[in-house]
Amino acid sequence: MFRTHHQLSETRRPRVVIVGAGFGGISAAHGLRKAQADVVVLDRNNYHGFWPFLYQVATGILETQEIAYPVRSLLRKQDNVDFRMADVQSVDLDRREVLTDRGAFEYDYLVVAGGSATNFFGNDELAEHTFGLKDIEDADRLRNHILSAYEEAAAASDPARRDALLTFVVVGGGPTGVELSGQLATLAHRTLPREFPSLDLSHVRVVLVNSGDSVLQTFPEVLQAHARRTLEKLGVELRLEQHVESVEDGIVRFGDGSQLGATTVVWAAGVRAGDLTAALDVPLGPGGRVPVTPTLNLESRPEVFVVGDMAYLEGYKGDKAYPMVAQVAIQQARRAAKNIEALESGRELGEFSYLDKGQMAIIGRRSAIVDGFGMRLRGVPGWLTWLGLHILYLSGLRNRIVVLLDWLAAFVSPTRSTNVITRPDAGERVAQVQERLLAAHRESPAELEAA
Repeated sequence: MFRTHHQLSETRRPRVVIVGAGFGGISAAHGLRKAQADVVVLDRNNYHGFWPFLYQVATGILETQEIAYPVRSLLRKQDNVDFRMADVQSVDLDRREVLTDRGAFEYDYLVVAGGSATNFFGNDELAEHTFGLKDIEDADRLRNHILSAYEEAAAASDPARRDALLTFVVVGGGPTGVELSGQLATLAHRTLPREFPSLDLSHVRVVLVNSGDSVLQTFPEVLQAHARRTLEKLGVELRLEQHVESVEDGIVRFGDGSQLGATTVVWAAGVRAGDLTAALDVPLGPGGRVPVTPTLNLESRPEVFVVGDMAYLEGYKGDKAYPMVAQVAIQQARRAAKNIEALESGRELGEFSYLDKGQMAIIGRRSAIVDGFGMRLRGVPGWLTWLGLHILYLSGLRNRIVVLLDWLAAFVSPTRSTNVITRPDAGERVAQVQERLLAAHRESPAELEAA
């Protein structure tokens, strides 16, 4: 059992505090399973989320509970670890304390694995007028908003109002943006036509905006080209080499001066380190990440390790920073756990070495691309590989079975039982955006129509 500050004198075992129960935090805890130490994991939520499936929750393929698993259940087999549901507020590096809304937790070693947040690049208006997709709450809000937009469109008699309700803009051409765009198009053209027989869904527009000249630009060009063709076949409009200047009141303004009316705008144009980095009170690197040594600790504080999306370390494919992906977080957490044991035993610390397992992205129904281990797969083979590997990393046998069944149901039938509106306020938000959008349309109809 972990002891908080006033109980510390009762034990001589080293105390390890892990902040965050994501891929990095859970992997660090598992890496310390044989350590002679007391370990506590802190997180504001009591679940570990499988974020690669967030877009499937947002588009009604999966339920929220299918991509979440209780942290205590993940750690139940470890006698030396405990969990506290607590909101970390700051870290006192001198006193070696993590301060939370549940009190102070002293540590001998600290692992910071707080993950990332949507990067709005300091633009508060973007944060206010668009949807991010970084946690279960985001996905649930977006799903309710999307379904409410369709319901409002079914009741709309004004063509301009209907078209704006049926326009979905996704900003960002990385895996999240591509996967979400593909599913939004599938939802519009395969799932919903039978459920909205009186609504002409040929008016649906799914627009994917990216500042680069292609999508999925970290993939080989042949796979990028396949992704573009697949998206276009699904009906996704690509606006490449274009950036978004602003989003306000349902109007997306682009860098070339054009404008587009859209009730739903999703921001998937980048991520930054989570806000917890500021609590460490150390100089930050690009993306708000914490610079660490090759052994993953702070240069001035060898007892403090930072892993995953919060850590800034160069060495990926030469001198690039390691990407903010799950595999990096998992492997860095395991190395940090080994280095904590090394510090305790007086051994030399090992430097982080990354085994790149490749990358993959699902584009639409029965289509994905995979680039890893010398393989370049696309279409159905890529899709099957994507399914298998993601199921492998999903936590909990029940979740794996339920997700497989839901995927099978989505494959053989267009109907989705998860297409229910559970937030009445979602309809109110849609209506408010619509009113402001239509007011702008009346003021400058030519500009919006030209877009």
